[in-house]
Amino acid sequence: MYFDLNYVIEQVGKEKGIPKETIVEALEEAILSASKKKYGSHLDLEAHYNEELGEIEVFQFKTVVEEIAESDMEISVEDAKVHDPECMIGDAIGIKLNTSSLGRIAAQTAKQIIIQKVRNAESDVIYNEYKNKRGEIVTGVIQRIEKNHFIVNLGRTEALLPVKEVIPGETFRQRERVKAYILDVEKSQKGCSILLSRTHPGFLMKLFELEVPEIQEGIIKILGAAREPGERAKISVYSEDHDIDPIGACVGVKGSRVQAIVQELRGEKIDIIPYSKEIAKFVCNTLAPAKVSKVYINEEDHSMEVIVNDDQLSLAIGKKGQNVRLASKLTGWKIDISSESEVEKTSKKIIDELTEKLKISEILARVLHDEYLRDPKDIAKLTPEELNKITSISVDDCRRIIDEAKSLLSANAENEEPKQTEGGTEDKEDKTE
Repeated sequence: MYFDLNYVIEQVGKEKGIPKETIVEALEEAILSASKKKYGSHLDLEAHYNEELGEIEVFQFKTVVEEIAESDMEISVEDAKVHDPECMIGDAIGIKLNTSSLGRIAAQTAKQIIIQKVRNAESDVIYNEYKNKRGEIVTGVIQRIEKNHFIVNLGRTEALLPVKEVIPGETFRQRERVKAYILDVEKSQKGCSILLSRTHPGFLMKLFELEVPEIQEGIIKILGAAREPGERAKISVYSEDHDIDPIGACVGVKGSRVQAIVQELRGEKIDIIPYSKEIAKFVCNTLAPAKVSKVYINEEDHSMEVIVNDDQLSLAIGKKGQNVRLASKLTGWKIDISSESEVEKTSKKIIDELTEKLKISEILARVLHDEYLRDPKDIAKLTPEELNKITSISVDDCRRIIDEAKSLLSANAENEEPKQTEGGTEDKEDKTE
């Protein structure tokens, strides 16, 4: 070797952050591959790194025999004793080969293997470094601008910021610094790819974590976030300590903390919502600044019917439904908003139908309506005892109402059957004709 291989291995290891063993393994494999190209792939060859000499040694192993039948694989006892005086028949003996002139093609092959191995090892190091950083914020520099994405230089590696993960209307120039959220880290044959985002709700949550020390310390918790990037966002915060005002802490003195985040998000309006363990109250909080009059919860469908005054309807729904849409994303509940006048019209119709069909009072019909028992089939599923708990009327009266609902369903089913038969007959007649 014409250079200090130990020094090269050490320097490459430091620059790329690759373990020495990985580099040595790559060199051994490369020299072995080059040697097989020169001497023949059928030979029993092994490559080993000699740290003292600072070189990769290649040995050809031959079996010691009395009479040579195959010269490439066997060696006579006399010749073997030159290399190892104590060898015996049947032993495998390694003979060092000259690797100083492997040839241009063999050397090129070795070079490609070394480059690929080092690249793979470097990719592994980067992947191991970033795989646990999913969900964190990184700062990089825009290195290149391509058709559908930006290439961001993070220092030791590059990351991808797709255009669809950029806030609408946002533009970047080369060498401009940018903050982004690590959305995903993937490892493939081509290497390690890091995907960034500036539109993910997690980006908003992490920005608050960076700006608000109380969140970093765990005094205040962020329980969720919902965004329509570049326009509006909602974030829910909570503190077990009643002496701490989570909203005030997130807003900061004269709004300094939240304004820093708004600027980073290019003017995105942020509603900071106090979390409540009572889901109805939490939903009402998320619909602010609109004031809610009533909330009907349907646990089975995981939905809520929210009633507001007529003058609060447009405020609760928001521009193009944005306010209620974000509230639904943040709470995880389906939210239907209606004005009191609309609800009264719909409710009156349902209550009148229940009163007439089940032969009950208007007050009882309203109780059933408010409990989401608005259809005879829902009432028919109940037991008299279950209905008794809901309405507080006698079990016998409950049984009568349930029987009335079942009779109504049976009558409807009987009315539908002839129609289906008639329709089927008509179809057959049509086909016959």
